[in-house]
Amino acid sequence: MANQVSESPAERTFQYQHRLPPLPVPSLEGSLAKYLDAVRPFATEEEDQVTAAILKRFGEGIGKDLHQKLLQRARTHRNWLEEWWLDAAYLELRYPSQLNVNFGGPAPYLEHCWPPTEGVQLQRTSVSMWHTLQYWDLLRTERLDPHKNGNVALDMDQFRMLFCTCKVPGVTKDTIINYFKTESEGPCPSHVVVMCKGRFFSFDAVCDGHILTPPELLRQLTNVKQCCEGEPAGDGVAALTSEERTRWAKAREYLIGIDPANKTLLETIQSSLFVVSLDDAKPYATAENYTPLTRETLIGDPTIRWGDKSYNSISFADGTFGSNCDHAPYDAMVLVTQCYYVDQQLKATDGKWKGSETVRPMPLPEELVFTVDDRVRSDIAHAKQQYFETTQDLQVVCYAFTSFGKAAIKQRKLHPDTFIQLALQLAYYRQHGRSGSCYETVMTRRFYHGRTETMRPCTLEAQNWCRIMLNPAASAEAKRKALLLAFNKHNKLMAEAQNGKGFDRHLLGLYLIAKEEGLPMPDLFTDPLYSKSGGGGNFVLSSSLVGYTTVLGAVAPMVHHGYGFFYRIRDDRIVASCSAWKSSPETDAETLFQNLVTSLHEMLHLATTAQL
Repeated sequence: MANQVSESPAERTFQYQHRLPPLPVPSLEGSLAKYLDAVRPFATEEEDQVTAAILKRFGEGIGKDLHQKLLQRARTHRNWLEEWWLDAAYLELRYPSQLNVNFGGPAPYLEHCWPPTEGVQLQRTSVSMWHTLQYWDLLRTERLDPHKNGNVALDMDQFRMLFCTCKVPGVTKDTIINYFKTESEGPCPSHVVVMCKGRFFSFDAVCDGHILTPPELLRQLTNVKQCCEGEPAGDGVAALTSEERTRWAKAREYLIGIDPANKTLLETIQSSLFVVSLDDAKPYATAENYTPLTRETLIGDPTIRWGDKSYNSISFADGTFGSNCDHAPYDAMVLVTQCYYVDQQLKATDGKWKGSETVRPMPLPEELVFTVDDRVRSDIAHAKQQYFETTQDLQVVCYAFTSFGKAAIKQRKLHPDTFIQLALQLAYYRQHGRSGSCYETVMTRRFYHGRTETMRPCTLEAQNWCRIMLNPAASAEAKRKALLLAFNKHNKLMAEAQNGKGFDRHLLGLYLIAKEEGLPMPDLFTDPLYSKSGGGGNFVLSSSLVGYTTVLGAVAPMVHHGYGFFYRIRDDRIVASCSAWKSSPETDAETLFQNLVTSLHEMLHLATTAQL
């Protein structure tokens, strides 16, 4: 990721798409065996026997038929999961997606050239926008290096969804509209939307075929800010995007109904390259404590971000930055790659623009003014109320653990990601006195349009190791042996999931075929152990390694009594964001992080003294 720009025109960004293998369907027998193994940490002896019998019946009966139908679907779809996943995981959900689906994240620029400083918001925004527009140009001209794992090309399709993309609410199901085109495919929208104090402004980021320079962008941003200074705030139509999906869909239909011009304004926002949000908040985060900034990106002002947009770039009054993105069109690694590119460019130039100061004559930003009436104002007020009620309930912490990082872990010949996942299991067990069902995101991008698979880190081996670690009578040797077994199991499951041999997406496919065909729901999915172990979106720990770069993200928990846990790993530090619902008496994100710190120290000590 360090060298992202293709020097040679020989390799184009999307050139390997047609060569990628189709997403495989794992064997039914293999998936059921893995599933049984995965639910065992949560089962009593009796539950284990009941579930084993259910799986036997399923594998010999209805499961066999459903599996055959899935194989049939895979013959006509290069990715049998793609449409299903988009619908089931995102577009059919009815709860508000801005907090429950979107991911936020702090930009890392404050760690080097851009520490929190007042009075530089617009100047810094113009430079950061310019680098982002350069990245858009790399995609447009296919000069961004295609990603590879060794020599294996990875799917790049999700990168088409970063710019000019938006989700549109529907009464029963949302849709995604994507206006992006590469140069060879044709023209692509080049305007950006700037949101400030509940108002919308738009301007073209390209003039006479050239991207606007930072001084030119600064002129446009200054104009927007001047228009809003000392004026009453706008109607805050954007708050509607934070509403329950069906309510938002109906409010949108009404908005278009009262004035057809509103439809054009909505389309201008939807098709824009991205949204720039000028936020008056001053989070004042530090490299050690990202909490205030991370919190603002997740639960900040709903009137200055478009919750359905694939990319809201948020610029704060203290000169720091963050983002909030709809998760439906792409996974976090797309934004991580883009943000890391900007971070590296800023670092290389010390955050300064060293080019021409000339500002070409060009049209000033145009304000997008919606026609609203009392009903729309009432809809906006309702949306804001439910948003603030929910956001006030979300606890977010984000800290850097600086005692050690990737270098010390690898020195002990251990996988850094597995190290963190097992530390998380131990932290949860220490805090709650039991194992926590856990979802870890695994990329399946070696397959055509591959997105993710679930890896379940709470294995029997991990559970056994946690119990031994918390047993004062256990010897260091017993702890070491149990740790190695847990490590090996985790690494094995991770490799299988990356290679299309996970089981969660397979089971989802079988479930959706039964549902589509109106068949009675198989016992496997109604068995209490299915949801108790995390199935059906019930994971207590929703976790993801955001990568080995400077970029981090954050999400809300998957369930009310759960945690959202994102982390990044650097040579000398581990930075983690942890969220929980305050109204859950069981959970506390701050305590979980402190328990994680304890676990990390204990594990490194164990690995050092035992010379693993």
